[in-house]
This record gives sequence, structure tokens and C-alpha cells, in this order.
Amino acid sequence: MSDAKQINPVVKQVLELGPTVLFFLIYLWIKDDTFVIGGIEYTGFIIAALVFVPILLVAMAILWRLTGQLSRMQIFTAVMVIFFGGLTAWFNDERFFKMKTSIVYGLFAALLGIGLLRGQSYLAYVMNEMMPMRQEGWMILTRRLCGAFAALAVANEIIWRTMSTDAWVKIETFGFPIALMAFLMWQFTSLQGYLITDDTDDAS
Repeated sequence: MSDAKQINPVVKQVLELGPTVLFFLIYLWIKDDTFVIGGIEYTGFIIAALVFVPILLVAMAILWRLTGQLSRMQIFTAVMVIFFGGLTAWFNDERFFKMKTSIVYGLFAALLGIGLLRGQSYLAYVMNEMMPMRQEGWMILTRRLCGAFAALAVANEIIWRTMSTDAWVKIETFGFPIALMAFLMWQFTSLQGYLITDDTDDAS
């Protein structure tokens, strides 16, 4: 939104990415330990997942306090983390926390897909003020990003079901975000011709 407060980009990145990195570090620290709480044994992974929830909420609260807003994607992700973190603790089953990533990516793909079926780009509603682009460009980006989210959802399902927890944590922390960021940078570069600039307006 246009009335959002501007903060130091480094601080913003720390608040957005810091919780995930902290989860990774905490997991590495306690992954081989077992914790008994209320007579129930919990693995280091489950404890790290539970600790991740308040860390994420604190980071989001600070971000909201500094900027005056949170994106719908951030709020949705936080809700999913809380919900699946709760299921993980309640059932003492790490699979719930692992499948969270598949569901988040899958829902993003589904939402974008619904918009495409209606001939609309929901990305344009969210990002057009930040990056003005012609409708044709938004539709191309939406189709590609819909496919990318679907591919990430499938990839996560394959990884957590067939690989070790160590491998999943590393891919979840670094692999998926880097892959998504690289994909977006590639898309923004390839769609430069659709961006609306002052020169484009003058030419038209």
C-alpha cells in the first residue's frame, strides 16, 4: 500500500528471512536431542518447529510496527505455520510441519489458477502499484508463477517423503527460496518489454 512506512531494506530482510534461518540454526543445534514434556517425548525437529512459531510472530509484529502493514501472503503464511505447528505438537508428528510447505505453495498455485480461469491476474491486484505492467505481461507472469508454485508443491512432497529430515530442512531453508527468487528475477528480466514506464507512456 502507498501509505506503508519505509524502513531500512536490510532490517526488512532480516525480519522476513531471519525466522527461517533461526529455525535452521536451532534445528542443527538440537536435532539429535530428545525432549520430554508432560511425559511425551519430542524430537529436536518438532521442538525447533514449535520454537519457530513465536519467533515468526515476533518478527511479523516488529515488521508491522515499523511499516504499518503486512502483506496478505505474510499473514496467510503465519496462519499456516501456527496451524500446522499446532498439529505437529498435538499429534507429535513432524509430517504435518513438512507438508505445510506443499499446502502453502499449492494454495498459491490454486489461487492464481482460479484467476487465470476467470481471465484475471490476481498478481496485478497485489503488485501493480509497485511494478506497473501491461495486462498481457501480468497474465504471462501469472501463468508462469502458477506453474512454479505447483512445481514447488510437488517437489516438496517428493522431498519430504523420500529424503531425510536433514535434507528437507536444508532445501526448505535455502533451496526453495533461492529457486523461487531466481525464477522471479528471470521473469522480471524477460518481461521488461511489458513494463509501463514514462518512456512507454510518451511513445503511446
